[in-house]
Amino acid sequence: MNIVIFGASGGTGREAVRQAVAQGHNVTAVVRNPHNFTEQSPNLTVLTGDVTRPEQIQAALAGQSAVLISLGGRNDTVENVCTVGTQHILSAMQAAQIRRVLVVTSMGVGDSKSQVPFAFRVIMNTFLKKAFEDKETQEQAVRASNLDWTIVRPSGLVDGTVTGKYLAGERIAPKQGRITRADVAHYLLANLENSDSFGKAVTVTY
Repeated sequence: MNIVIFGASGGTGREAVRQAVAQGHNVTAVVRNPHNFTEQSPNLTVLTGDVTRPEQIQAALAGQSAVLISLGGRNDTVENVCTVGTQHILSAMQAAQIRRVLVVTSMGVGDSKSQVPFAFRVIMNTFLKKAFEDKETQEQAVRASNLDWTIVRPSGLVDGTVTGKYLAGERIAPKQGRITRADVAHYLLANLENSDSFGKAVTVTY
């Protein structure tokens, strides 16, 4: 399958790139700074792109079958980058008649707030308030689209290997409150063509 990954230089995006090329997909990785992205493969194309600039998104979508969006990060300096970038990507997808999109947000967004421990809810409403508000409006944009979307809400992200032994569902309570970025990427790729996940916001955790 031809897959484009926005936010490919982030932890989850990079894992998705590695696993997708290993599985034989043709992958286009969109990154803002190619000098910080060293992944190489015969079936990998790296494009420099800014999701706040619609014309650069359109170029990345040419010939694609599915879109993965994993935007945002601790060092992101663009305000509301998740919302703005996702809105631009969704609009470009509609124009290009590409329907499948999987979007990584976070556990604690939307109706998953009750899944988050009280202590972390305090942090969400204080230190991480702007970041979570951005993800809230990002999810609203995804839900408002007429595309075949899946929202993926990981619990606390950590580095580690693929286990494939995670919980995934719309209303599940985490047992450990964490998940490796590699396993989030595994879920994304495993559900590229799974119509049962269309129109759902899925928590992925251990």
